[in-house]
Amino acid sequence: MAAKKSGNIVAELGRPETAAETAARKAHDSRMYRQRKTVNNLVFSLLVTLGAVLIIVLMVPRGTGGFEDYSVDVAAVASTDSSSSGRQLVVPEVPADWKAKQAGLRADGGVEYWQIGYTTSNEAYATVVQAFDAEGQAVDARWIADRLEQQTATGTETMGGIEWTVYDHTDRSPDGANMLFGLEGRAGDATLLVFGTDRPEVIRELAVAVAASVDGGAGGA
Repeated sequence: MAAKKSGNIVAELGRPETAAETAARKAHDSRMYRQRKTVNNLVFSLLVTLGAVLIIVLMVPRGTGGFEDYSVDVAAVASTDSSSSGRQLVVPEVPADWKAKQAGLRADGGVEYWQIGYTTSNEAYATVVQAFDAEGQAVDARWIADRLEQQTATGTETMGGIEWTVYDHTDRSPDGANMLFGLEGRAGDATLLVFGTDRPEVIRELAVAVAASVDGGAGGA
């Protein structure tokens, strides 16, 4: 009778595996295979999804310009809003490379106001606000303070025939504020605010342009 064949000696054990050890090894190998297959499937699915997203992005048509090139026609908007409100709205003359990012007539807290927001030549922010109280009175000081980010007045100056209250806070960070330097004045029944993050001389020049645009404004410095 032939001798019974013994199992192969396993190096880690120094002896043949028992039937239980063989079954445990095969079960472990099977489990690891399934886990690797699941991970591989997940990676493959992720790659397919990313590929599909990339194709969609590439298929979306794009214009030749972005928001940085966008500019509102302030004069056209002012003409329309002036007709509907019966008010003379300021349209200051600004440098040709300034971009008007917004312009419109709005109402808030009993105040009707015309606002223009610019990106200046220095890629800074500047805005003009022409506000009217519903009762024809001076605009409430608290409303003005909210627009000027609760900053205190630091002096007065006369420009363009208008006496302006000055808010010089150029020590503030432009990253967290829209009002580093501002001016508050009054022309007729309107309160005028001119402020932004550009240099004080730029904001002053804008205020002079606003004064020149006001009906009956003196213009000039």
